[in-house]
Amino acid sequence: MRAAISVRSFEQWFGALVLLCMTAMGITAGSVVRWPAYGSLPSFDQLCQAYPLYRSFTVAAFGIIGIISGAVLGPKLGAALVRLGNSIDQMSARDKVAAVIGVLLGLMVTAPVMLLLSGMSRVGPLIALILGVAFVYLGVRYALGMGDQLAAIFVPHARGEHGAMPSSVPTSCKILDTNVIIDGRIVDVCRAGFIEGTLYVPGFVLDELQHIADAADPVRRTRGRRGLDLLAELQAEYPLLVRNLDHFMPDRAPREVDGRLVVLAKRLNGTIVTNDFNLNKVASLQGVSVMNINELANALKAVMLPGEEMRVSVTREGKEPNQGVAYLDDGTMIVIDDGRKHIGADVEVTVTSALQTSAGKMVFARVKPRPERARDAE
Repeated sequence: MRAAISVRSFEQWFGALVLLCMTAMGITAGSVVRWPAYGSLPSFDQLCQAYPLYRSFTVAAFGIIGIISGAVLGPKLGAALVRLGNSIDQMSARDKVAAVIGVLLGLMVTAPVMLLLSGMSRVGPLIALILGVAFVYLGVRYALGMGDQLAAIFVPHARGEHGAMPSSVPTSCKILDTNVIIDGRIVDVCRAGFIEGTLYVPGFVLDELQHIADAADPVRRTRGRRGLDLLAELQAEYPLLVRNLDHFMPDRAPREVDGRLVVLAKRLNGTIVTNDFNLNKVASLQGVSVMNINELANALKAVMLPGEEMRVSVTREGKEPNQGVAYLDDGTMIVIDDGRKHIGADVEVTVTSALQTSAGKMVFARVKPRPERARDAE
């Protein structure tokens, strides 16, 4: 709460400062503006002689233009600075050091240019300011591109055991896709300790999740908002990064989310966490490590051996004649021979076989005969 108040106060104070500066610039411009006579158009001095208040009118007009410009630009510039500060907070220490060095390099290049342009009366400082911003930007981009090398120069102990340069990419990076976030089981899997390392949510995944949360369809909107809530839970309990590593994505990356996930996982040497069967196959074919939540859930299901008995509730009919279908608490489907007539009832069944498929585990069973029926059969 205190941080939010300080950010809001900074935006207000900075907006007021920009408003004051723009007003002063407008008044200054109005007091020094002049133009010569051009054809039938009189010069500024002629207008001032003909109309004694023309100078005051010009100053007031330029001052009003400065006030309007400051009122419009001030809040926008303040918000832009706050966003820049938030981006700096998410930067790694290596990138922060490189950014500072880049700013210093840009200022060093700008200093002699400002001296050369200082002889120009009013245009020189403006040109120097524009060139200074450009040089600082180029310096920051150059330094960020050499972040590891600069870190090794200024922080020698940051080298690895074998002289390797440190990397800003966390080890054991687990990249979450949209489906596994909406699914929600990832939270329980993390709490159970099955996933270690840093969780990462790329910016394009977060954008897709936000798009789903803003959908007109109430079901999609609910799923999207649930995914955002689950991300907030994960971020509060585990090391979760959002957008921090998106700069590793190449410029010519695929547009679809699945393709971008595969490319990013390759660049980060990370693991994709998903429950999407197609994404699992595509990523595996391209040599990307994948953790499928559905495969983990299937692996943790109880093993059903032929001859085991259980009590289940038959919920619907099967594909074959006289078949009934029931489900265990973990979602395992039980196909029951001669179970159609027991739909809506609880029956004792005996397992005959089990089949593992790509969609999950399927158990085949038959209705256990009642004791009196067994005696009649004898």
